[in-house]
Amino acid sequence: MSEPAITASAHADAHGIEHPGYGTFVKVWLALVVLTGLLVLMSHFGQSYAVWGLLILTPIKASLVFYFFMHLRYEGPLLKTIVLVSLGTLLIFFALLFSDVAFR
Repeated sequence: MSEPAITASAHADAHGIEHPGYGTFVKVWLALVVLTGLLVLMSHFGQSYAVWGLLILTPIKASLVFYFFMHLRYEGPLLKTIVLVSLGTLLIFFALLFSDVAFR
């Protein structure tokens, strides 16, 4: 018995969710490249611009990687909630760390 060949670029999994083709991944990759270029460009304007660029653009890039390349888009609500709670907790710890360093 041979396995059937999947010829379509986007196919449905066992849950009926349709996965994107290579075009979507290339577009996301290009968006990541553009955001990285923008981050490098912002770093040439000074340290404060670089820090703000890191604080704004890096979470956007991370969310694109989580959502598309790590396939979080196709997971259930429980796993999405666990990831969001974990990232929120990490954000709280970073905020507490920065406030401790800032007021010493």
